[in-house]
Amino acid sequence: MLTCIIRYKIDPTKHDAFARYARNWGKAIPRCGADLVGYFAPHEGSTTLAYGIYHIESLAAYEAYRARLSADPLGQENYAFAQHEKFLLQEERTFLKCVSAPSP
Repeated sequence: MLTCIIRYKIDPTKHDAFARYARNWGKAIPRCGADLVGYFAPHEGSTTLAYGIYHIESLAAYEAYRARLSADPLGQENYAFAQHEKFLLQEERTFLKCVSAPSP
């Protein structure tokens, strides 16, 4: 199992647009095959850093998931919304694997 952490740099004047974007992914991501942990917007401290976090079985599963997400009507709408509103200034993905075991 992999965890994908998307680090966003967002326009600090467009938090509402990012929240709408996050709510849309909250519907589309699970429907397309990833286990969404959540989207996290600035609250205290930095006004420009936000995160999206989800789990996916493997990089191969990620590729299939991305294809489904690109074909999903809400996914397409959300991509277009982000392009139009220009609230995402930077986006980077990191894939991590859990190396600790839960305590018994």
